[in-house]
Amino acid sequence: MATIQTSALPPMQTEHASARALLRTFVIGLTAFLTVVDLFATQAILPKLTQSYGVTPAAMSFAVNSSTMGMAIAGLLVAFFSRHIDRRLGILLSLTLLAIPTALLAVAPNLTAFTALRITQGLFMSTAFALTLSHLAEHCSAADTAGAFAAYITGNVASNLFGRLFAAALVDHLGLAANFYVFAGLNLAGAVLVYFTLGRAKPMVAMPELDRSPLSIWAEHLRNGPLRASFGIGFLILFAFIGTFTFVNFVLAREPLALSQMARGFVFLVFLPSIFTTPIAGRAVERFGARATFWGALVVAGAGLPLLVLPNLVAVLAGLVLVGVGTFFAQATTTGFVGRAATADRASASGIYLACYFFGGLVGTAILGQVFDRLGWAACVTGIGFALAMAALLAGRWTTTKRAI
Repeated sequence: MATIQTSALPPMQTEHASARALLRTFVIGLTAFLTVVDLFATQAILPKLTQSYGVTPAAMSFAVNSSTMGMAIAGLLVAFFSRHIDRRLGILLSLTLLAIPTALLAVAPNLTAFTALRITQGLFMSTAFALTLSHLAEHCSAADTAGAFAAYITGNVASNLFGRLFAAALVDHLGLAANFYVFAGLNLAGAVLVYFTLGRAKPMVAMPELDRSPLSIWAEHLRNGPLRASFGIGFLILFAFIGTFTFVNFVLAREPLALSQMARGFVFLVFLPSIFTTPIAGRAVERFGARATFWGALVVAGAGLPLLVLPNLVAVLAGLVLVGVGTFFAQATTTGFVGRAATADRASASGIYLACYFFGGLVGTAILGQVFDRLGWAACVTGIGFALAMAALLAGRWTTTKRAI
């Protein structure tokens, strides 16, 4: 992914360069979409799964979101062994193998088996995710890095929207089993895309010395104050995001809203604005700096929280739009910041960040699930607000440079 310089090119060459840049952005986003489309799609069918397995909402939510446990573990493994993993081959194998547990979910006999398969999914998803982030960091110039990361997170946003819509529609018309078979096919499509589009070019940035131990590199990351704060921020972002978009499904299914399965799927069109706002995160950071941009994103997300507890569908939808726009913008900003703030092996820094990020999702499911079951939705939203406030405090430790993404 070489730098595309357009300022000194003739008009025809400039058009071709712009077309190549647009195509690259599309491929990056589509790769992200096919990598994590399984992650949150299953949340849209939580009430149906809860009924099918005959368990409580908290238990089913934990099983569905246990994929984040596998993602956290894989993030650490990639961080430890990153120097010895071929990026392209690792992404290709991860997406191919991801189709196996996805298909097996169709015949999972009990909640234990379902949970184990979701964890396995997480292992492969996170490996592909982390290796792609490191590939982008190593193969993009400084000028292209922000756009590449924003494109990848935009694909993540699209997977949240269209994955949920697909799942809701498939379950409504074809049943639970067909849903998982279709998503297994999407995983294989991701592997095919990587095979034909991801090049074998050498990294543009220097790789770490092979004689350094992984633990010494980790220690360097953890001594880096802004980077350390970013790991904590990643934990809190997914904690808040999963707390919102997991348990709101039960709010939408119950009185006074009482939406049908298909209607709940269309609710997740609330992610549509995020598809258009997330790509501009890189430009916002260039203009305002990473810290100010991140704080602005959290203000947007926080503004949506009071709307979520109102017994009105329009208010809840508006709240979900604001939380989605704010958290995805914050995620894009933080992911880019990690890629620029790391002073050593960027793949291991991305792996640690993703481990913290997805571990936050798992903890958020466990803690907020109990809060939801015992104290209700308003208390759950209060916990989400506390997580966002803590993330804002940690961002105060970031450097204010405008190039920190």
